[in-house]
Amino acid sequence: MPHASLPLSATASEPAPRPPPAPLLCIQGLRKSYAAANSAVLEGLDLQLQAGEYLAVMGESGAGKSTLLNLIAGLDQPDEGRIVFCGTDLAGLDDDARTRLRRVHMGFIFQAFHVLPYLTVLQNVALPLDLLRTPHGERAPRALACLERCGIGALAQRYPHQLSGGELQRIAIARALVHEPRLVLADEPTGNLDARTAEQILQLLRDQLHATGAGAILITHSATAAASADRLLRLAGGRLAARTPLAAAPRT
Repeated sequence: MPHASLPLSATASEPAPRPPPAPLLCIQGLRKSYAAANSAVLEGLDLQLQAGEYLAVMGESGAGKSTLLNLIAGLDQPDEGRIVFCGTDLAGLDDDARTRLRRVHMGFIFQAFHVLPYLTVLQNVALPLDLLRTPHGERAPRALACLERCGIGALAQRYPHQLSGGELQRIAIARALVHEPRLVLADEPTGNLDARTAEQILQLLRDQLHATGAGAILITHSATAAASADRLLRLAGGRLAARTPLAAAPRT
């Protein structure tokens, strides 16, 4: 019996192709200047980030990297342009709505850790759940599970002054991810760490982002740190441009 041939064209019974998913974050024509600057810090900047994508943005000091993060987080407002996150234009939100968007859908990792010294490790990681008024019975178990995934579950009852810089940054990563955000913003998260510890932290961050499916933007001046990301852009002259492929990026 001859084999049936495959159809050469779609038929009415076949489903129509699905449109590509909308980006998690879409920035168009972003412009921001400050009175103290002689020119715009950001000038016509465009960016798209897909859900689950881990992006690194490199740039020299003063290039506008932190300004970009503040605008994405809704902590500052652009002079021109649009920032659409999870389908919502940030320009249409008041202060309370932007605060709520940050608490629910964003996680933050900083160079200086920003852990509270009078709280235990577990209490520090549970803070986003406290702010979201997660049921009390869920907070500690979820925080502990996140600490376990970050390899520091045994430190749950210690205080920050008892820990190393690498352990403090692991806490910061756990805290950023405990409420399952859609987007993680990391500002020079390895700037205070030695090279070996930084490499471990970057691998942990990459693993946890891919495990949770969160999108992420890593701001850094280090090519080594940027090499942990899926895609690399350089911020210069107020705009973003593709940089050398990660595999060929020089290590410092």
